[in-house]
Amino acid sequence: MPYRILFLLVSLSLASLSACGPDPEDDAQPVCPECPGEPTDPLITGPSVATDYELEIAEYMPRPILDEDNPLTREGIELGRRLFYDKIMGRDSAFACADCHRQERAFTDGRTLAVGVDGREGRRNAMSLVNLVFNGSGFNWDGSSVKLWEQAVHPVENMFEMDEDWANVLERIRGSDDYPQRFRATYGIDRRSEITQELVVKAIAQFESTIISADSHFDRVFFKNTEFFTEEEQLGADSLFFVENVPVGALHPGCGHCHNAPSFGDNRFKNNGLDDVASLDDFRDKGFGAVSGSKFDNGKFRTPTLRNIALTAPYMHDGRFTTLAEVVEHYADGGHGVENEDPNITGFPLTERKKRALVAFLNSLTDEGLLTDPRFSDPFE
Repeated sequence: MPYRILFLLVSLSLASLSACGPDPEDDAQPVCPECPGEPTDPLITGPSVATDYELEIAEYMPRPILDEDNPLTREGIELGRRLFYDKIMGRDSAFACADCHRQERAFTDGRTLAVGVDGREGRRNAMSLVNLVFNGSGFNWDGSSVKLWEQAVHPVENMFEMDEDWANVLERIRGSDDYPQRFRATYGIDRRSEITQELVVKAIAQFESTIISADSHFDRVFFKNTEFFTEEEQLGADSLFFVENVPVGALHPGCGHCHNAPSFGDNRFKNNGLDDVASLDDFRDKGFGAVSGSKFDNGKFRTPTLRNIALTAPYMHDGRFTTLAEVVEHYADGGHGVENEDPNITGFPLTERKKRALVAFLNSLTDEGLLTDPRFSDPFE
């Protein structure tokens, strides 16, 4: 056979093989050298445009503080809800965000200090996740996270919480049969490798932003005018909680200075007279001071909402008080005269009757519907 014909046949054969090969744009890398037949990063199919979501907020509540870099969508909220309840987020797929934030306890855990993997006890009480969308002052007890989604980064790697490496979490999520399509629907990504730590925590933050409590007995009395206070609840509100403009030390200075309606918590950082220390440098837990770098912020912690407070015992950043009665007694005793104590920590006379009345009023802030609302419940049950 002439060389020219032989060369032509070989060229045609090679061209034919090349034409039958995969499109370079769709070619996926192998999972690993040992398993070249399994693609690790194929295209994700399915919808890729998310649906905008508008929060339903009662007109008497504050306006939400939304993150422009993490707009709420129906797909993102549902993705975040699943990640929040999925134990895939913790070490060995054995611990979820929801293990420290239980819906039936207004998203706290009922423990003095938060307990993580292997029963390891942390150094602070687990905060409620209710009404975080109204907080513009920083998250955690000490304000160490500026944005809500940033707060969700650290528990995964904290050895006293979920104790896992983010690389392992992402590997499990990317390898899931379900999550890649949900991330595509939420964020419009094309490949599993585009599922990142930031997208995971932003989805969780979207879900947490929807956990809004605004339908307590108090709301139905004060804002909706559909119910009435008992005599004891009214006494607690009038003579203790909402007291204003009275001489220092003469009466209760008013819980509402820091916990006024409708939020019942200003999310600012204060020293509320818990610890008697010789100097501002002697606080065992420096709180906000460790974040700001100012010793005058040592011993200051975020003022959380009192909504659902009856469900979130124990109380304070270290869970030192078991009951609301103990909390009331603490404030009645006044502080310790530490230099940076909040000026409203003055002490006041407290009878047993008024103590019961104030606790009764605080109980009126419980939102029973929140505890079973299917929008916030475990999607795997």
